[in-house]
Amino acid sequence: MPHSAALAPILGHLRAEPSRTWSIIVTLYGDAVVPRGGSLWLGTLLEIFEASGIGGNVVRTAMSRLASDGWLERTRVGRNAFYRLAEKGRDTFAAAERRIYAAGPPAWDGAFALAVLDGPKRDADRAALEAAGFATLASGVLVAPPGAAAPDSGAIRLRAVAEGDGARRLAAQAWPPDRLAEGYRRFLAAFMPLRDAAAGLTDLDALVARLLLIHEYRRLVLRDPNLPDALRPEDWPGREARALCAAAYPALLAASERWLDAHALNEDGKLPPPDGTIGARFQA
Repeated sequence: MPHSAALAPILGHLRAEPSRTWSIIVTLYGDAVVPRGGSLWLGTLLEIFEASGIGGNVVRTAMSRLASDGWLERTRVGRNAFYRLAEKGRDTFAAAERRIYAAGPPAWDGAFALAVLDGPKRDADRAALEAAGFATLASGVLVAPPGAAAPDSGAIRLRAVAEGDGARRLAAQAWPPDRLAEGYRRFLAAFMPLRDAAAGLTDLDALVARLLLIHEYRRLVLRDPNLPDALRPEDWPGREARALCAAAYPALLAASERWLDAHALNEDGKLPPPDGTIGARFQA
């Protein structure tokens, strides 16, 4: 299928850094389908993924896996299959949504939350804290990224103030930025053409570009400890990646929604119009 020239580096990025198809499907539902009622015909899904360079057999296998693992619910009308996110999938994307579409990093009061492991449940407490984003500073001492919610545990809680360069050094020790920074740079190299070329894409290519933009950004931002600007280097590429999304996403929105208006189907026919949430994404 021929594509707009601006889409080529994005599809090349997808081939160079392949994502699991099931994960892209979850992104599509959370970003574009849930705001339109949540259900989508398999035929529509296959058309979107064919335009993304992902074959029908791969998509069907991923859909079957997602349904058996409790991420999707399937209904049939005659021979046609329709899928929507199950509660597990909705909850997972809803939790991620606040991070993905945020207008900027959180505010910071200048203090770090520390947890000192104590008592007989040290290993279980460490696992719970690490799952919540805490990083190990020293043996038995963990630090939370600002704004992270601390799980219930037997750890001793402390607040510590670190100023200026000391705060940045502590953040870099806890959450080494190099690998994530390189991921953001690759993202920018692939998706930067959208900033100027989005208006020239066909409606379907705009939808594919929107899907892959959000999917690839989601993969990065959910690995990012979401540190405030005061704890990041001046040249932190995550800042530019967020700005790119804030510019490219609204530029792709009208054309991609137009394609969904014209082609996407659920059990009742055409999808309902999107709710009001999508226009507020990446906005302050």
